[in-house]
Amino acid sequence: MDLRHKRVLVVGLGKTGESVADFLLHQGARVKISEKKTAAALSGAAEAWTARGAEIEAGGHRVASFLEADLIVPSPGVPLLPEYAAAQARGVPILSEIELAFRFLKGRIIGITGTNGKSTTATLIHKILKDAGRKAHLAGNIGTPLISFVDRSRDDHVYVTEISSFQLEFIDAFRASVAVFLNVSQNHLDWHVSFEAYFLSKAKLILGQRGGDKAVLNRDDARVWGLKPLAPSDVYGFSRRRALGRGCFLRGDRIVLRDGAKERDLMPVGEIRLPGLHNRENIMAAAMVGALSGVEPRSMRASIREFTGLEHRLEPVLTLRGATFVNDSKATTVDAAIKAIESFDRPIVLILGGKDKGSDFTKLRRLVKARVKKVVLVGAAKDKIRAALHGVVPMDEAGTFADVVPLAFAAASRGDVVLLAPACTSWDMFANFEERGRVFKREVRKLARTAGVR
Repeated sequence: MDLRHKRVLVVGLGKTGESVADFLLHQGARVKISEKKTAAALSGAAEAWTARGAEIEAGGHRVASFLEADLIVPSPGVPLLPEYAAAQARGVPILSEIELAFRFLKGRIIGITGTNGKSTTATLIHKILKDAGRKAHLAGNIGTPLISFVDRSRDDHVYVTEISSFQLEFIDAFRASVAVFLNVSQNHLDWHVSFEAYFLSKAKLILGQRGGDKAVLNRDDARVWGLKPLAPSDVYGFSRRRALGRGCFLRGDRIVLRDGAKERDLMPVGEIRLPGLHNRENIMAAAMVGALSGVEPRSMRASIREFTGLEHRLEPVLTLRGATFVNDSKATTVDAAIKAIESFDRPIVLILGGKDKGSDFTKLRRLVKARVKKVVLVGAAKDKIRAALHGVVPMDEAGTFADVVPLAFAAASRGDVVLLAPACTSWDMFANFEERGRVFKREVRKLARTAGVR
């Protein structure tokens, strides 16, 4: 693919957009960056990119910029703009960042998608491969955009890549030699036109494979497992509920790997330090990828035993007068919030709210009634959540996170869990879920200092 002198429009100047623009400039393309933020809001970034030779379109998107481009590269999460359809009608190709990277990258891609658990699974796969001496890199939504690795990529490198539905929406030839589909539930319905469209975007990761590639699918998720007869690749499963002929599964209290007649014991679940039953699924998916990559069970067992999880994923903050604060800011969907609640066998004071993604919060009713003693609501979706949970549990409402933490603590008793699992994105109040989680932890520690507790 020759990009020299091609007019390429980069939509969005976030982390991915900047990486794409940098790559394109080095390829000799004529780069224009279209960003909805004003030049003033970009805090000097506009001038910096102009100095490097890119043209900046700030303060909104002009349809003419889309129609005159030879290629459009949207950043993940930028809304599905009407300008895209106009450009496609004109015959202008739209390629995601991972598609563009794939066309230049050397090495092998392990792609991980799903509604929940992508970051945890990708990080654990990366650790398993690194601990086993593989030249593995962690890429995609979890950290460094895949395209940033192109210039230093080598044939013996492996790129463990977390991939969202946004990125998969605009792929063409992109292919993962090992593809993992963890689960699917309602998400991003504010972006995709329907749940079916969301699922089909995710499914492209599997359907884009070829013979000889490997797919790892959740046997316990009917929609995900339904891709098995459609997959052109060799399919392996993972399951908490049943034994599998090819895959990774639980047998009693032990995790087992099997490929036909060949069966290997991996480890007892009692050695897992990562909290939550759902994380056993993530661990089995990661172990299956490790096995398909030739990593010995003994090495994987050591890697899994050392792995305690990620920041903002069921992250213990501190225990104050017997109540334990847990930060699961990454729980941006109803399904993720359900998994977080299910991870505890103690009474929960639950913090919900943020920006709604078209979610059905009534799905929380049964579990909240069984396990939650009080809900504290915050953010733009609080009225919708209050209506969905009406009559199920006592609820309080807070205006800011400075108010959330003392309200939740006041409702907690010794032995309870104060759980931030918002079931919403953070974009109504914060730049991202990481900022939300760190503000939560800061307010918890401030409360502890006020209470005179170290």
